[in-house]
Amino acid sequence: MQINNYNLMFIPLAFFCLALAGTVSREIPEGIADSFSKGNSRALSRHFNDNIELVVLTNEDVYSKSQAEIILRNFFSENKPVKFDLLHSGGKEASRYAIGNLKTEKGDFRIYFLLKLKDSVSLIHLLRIERVDNSSLEPDAACSIRAMS
Repeated sequence: MQINNYNLMFIPLAFFCLALAGTVSREIPEGIADSFSKGNSRALSRHFNDNIELVVLTNEDVYSKSQAEIILRNFFSENKPVKFDLLHSGGKEASRYAIGNLKTEKGDFRIYFLLKLKDSVSLIHLLRIERVDNSSLEPDAACSIRAMS
């Protein structure tokens, strides 16, 4: 077998891609995306900090882990998930954020969450769920969401 420059360049590129794939998967715990896809509030709450700033449509406050799980259980029971796509993530090791789209039987939602390290474990400190289609929101709610963007 003859080795040319193309093959020599491909090998480091392949290792880089594999290393990058491993890094991306460590950035956001795998169970989070799966919990959104399945609408599993209990599994999702395992990734919550003891207290979490939660914004789910009209509910906005700092809740305990168990209160937040109940609010999400109600959300998922009213909006059965069909698909979840993680669109973007970033930040530093101690603090990461992610943005995703949740497609449900009743409409699409944008998901934002902030992870921070606590005792070497990434936990969700902030979770925001907003309806993507602003036309179904009341005018005042649509204006306030646009103003935050």
